[in-house]
Amino acid sequence: MTVNLGMPATPPPVLAPRRPTRRINVGKVAVGGGAQVSVQSMTTTKTTDINGTLQQIAELTASGCDIVRVAVPSQDDADVLHIIAKKSQIPVIADIHFQPKYVFAAIDAGCAAVRVNPGNIKQFDDKVGEIAKAATDAGVSLRIGVNAGSLDKRILAKHGGPTAEALAESALWEASLFEEHDFRDFKISVKHNDPIVMVNAYRQLSAQCDYPLHLGVTEAGPAFQGTIKSSVAFGVLLAEGIGDTIRVSLSAPPVEEVKVGLKILESLNLRQRQMEIVSCPGCGRAQVDIWGLANEVTDGLEGLTAPLRIAVMGCVVNGPGEAREADLGVAAGNGKGQIFIKGEVIKTVPESEIVATLIEEANKLAADMEHTGEKPEVTVS
Repeated sequence: MTVNLGMPATPPPVLAPRRPTRRINVGKVAVGGGAQVSVQSMTTTKTTDINGTLQQIAELTASGCDIVRVAVPSQDDADVLHIIAKKSQIPVIADIHFQPKYVFAAIDAGCAAVRVNPGNIKQFDDKVGEIAKAATDAGVSLRIGVNAGSLDKRILAKHGGPTAEALAESALWEASLFEEHDFRDFKISVKHNDPIVMVNAYRQLSAQCDYPLHLGVTEAGPAFQGTIKSSVAFGVLLAEGIGDTIRVSLSAPPVEEVKVGLKILESLNLRQRQMEIVSCPGCGRAQVDIWGLANEVTDGLEGLTAPLRIAVMGCVVNGPGEAREADLGVAAGNGKGQIFIKGEVIKTVPESEIVATLIEEANKLAADMEHTGEKPEVTVS
């Protein structure tokens, strides 16, 4: 039977309750304290290229990015931060290494937050008090970013390498420096390129502090490898309720990072699911080009954000059942396809018309949902 769910009365199920954390603000975006898990990325342009950087930020914003980070390796970069921070539609974080003076420049420029890497900032311990005061006065939060490649030498020697224990201990020690100045408006990251080390480091942090945690697998690699590594690591931690904001690091355009991050969150019901294509992998039973159909439907519906589940199935074994369970679907075979909407067959079309029909019907359903403000009817058994 079909039922009209409308807007859900209760939140969708998750695998574990979110870990309680203190809440900080990165500009207009709340992080931690039960706030929605946010998605971050970083620009790849030279920050001094103001127009190029703002264009990339606009593309990231359009893709669903919540927070963006920009590199500040030089004084010239620091000098243009005020323009970028003012014109960006999403909060801007300044990424600081080596020179503590750029931390103060970023705060003065109106950046929403500053990422500091205490392991490679000169005389960092001596500057903590000044940084804490400047950030407090400006209402700016920080991220304490610990990486395997920039651990404090004393901790590195103690643990014999960048182990999970070394990462967690380093982060907590650096947090304690700010706590001495009564500053706690920061989140922590302990990134590593090995998902297992990374997961264990965040688990240890989660057990020992209540600061919001920024998840990341650093240097994760090209798009395919990086997506797998990030999905595995984030999936484990988020399924345990650990993680308040994420960045998928890929050797790929930044927009791709955002797409992967959002899909990870949607898959765990930590974001409202948007359009989802359900398609079979293809096998000897298939009587149509299922790969081609699925890709063409995906491309044709790019940008559709309505939470529709669309099934593209290529045989009579699983096809009809999956198509009935979806909001919209096709069970294809023998050169034709049965089109289902909300569990009912509405028409049968030639294989050549399947893609156009699915795109047309999907847009109609999305328009109806926008008009009524409701989610589509779904079939339940």
